[in-house]
Amino acid sequence: MTANKFLITGFSGFVSKHFLDYLENNEIDAKVLGIDINDNALDIKNFKHIKCEFQRVDLLDKSKVEKIISTFKPNFVLHLASNSSVAMSWKCPVESFTNNTTIFLNLIETLRLSEIQCRILSIGSSEEYGNVNSVDLPLKEDHLLQPVSPYAVARVSQEMISKVYVDSYGMDIIMTRSFNHIGTYQKDIFVIPSFAKQLIDLKKSNSIAKDLTTGDTSIIRDFVDVRDVVKAYYLLFQKGRKGTIYNICRGEGVSLSEVIQIMASILNIKVTHHIDATLVRPNDNKIIIGSNEKIKQDTGWTPTYSIQESLKEVLGYYS
Repeated sequence: MTANKFLITGFSGFVSKHFLDYLENNEIDAKVLGIDINDNALDIKNFKHIKCEFQRVDLLDKSKVEKIISTFKPNFVLHLASNSSVAMSWKCPVESFTNNTTIFLNLIETLRLSEIQCRILSIGSSEEYGNVNSVDLPLKEDHLLQPVSPYAVARVSQEMISKVYVDSYGMDIIMTRSFNHIGTYQKDIFVIPSFAKQLIDLKKSNSIAKDLTTGDTSIIRDFVDVRDVVKAYYLLFQKGRKGTIYNICRGEGVSLSEVIQIMASILNIKVTHHIDATLVRPNDNKIIIGSNEKIKQDTGWTPTYSIQESLKEVLGYYS
């Protein structure tokens, strides 16, 4: 049986690492080509079921993208490449928009012209929903999108491009709105690993006053374990419906204040926290909780890790 070929963009990120682990742990024979604008730090040589290679590529370089597609001929494309930080999108809106629209358009246009038959997973974000009323929760995929950050606008644009290529060219693209996912290997520019590193340092310190520096901790998010996320991605490759948008979420909300208390409890410390005004975004979604009924119905996926289990794993990684 011929191994399926997966092209993974944004390969140097933490989601890619967990996707590889999912393939390996489930003994799924696969050939993987990872591409990223950054160097690869992952160990890709010691898999039993995966043959994995890496190339450093800027997706804006059309000639290199064309060469990769024509040579590798993927069966599946997992498009993870992006500037995925909302905070950074406020600081660098042009770069954020370019990296979430132009690189994607360049990729799928190359795939279209190649006439290679493959399934593409276009990864979007729950940030696309924007500020919502509590009466609209949990959010379903047909809810009106009202993005409130440059990052969110870029993700909506990527989704709209996907729809155009599905409707006009018949391309096999599935779109996700992936809610905040957490887990090991995530960069500490993101909120959960940032909290984890600070809390671990506080536990190790001899200081009596254990105070955490934060942004707005009243906001509520639907955090989903990255191990559940990559399982969802694989199942969508296998069972998802072409041209369909899927929420990937646990379906439960937790405030950042609660997250801090859960983590402090795991570490057996008591902490206070104060808000650093420079960490508060100009406009932020106050509450995001999603419905995962569609992906459950179409693929049988269900989240398996609780928020407590996920946070314990992250703390263990940074300890």
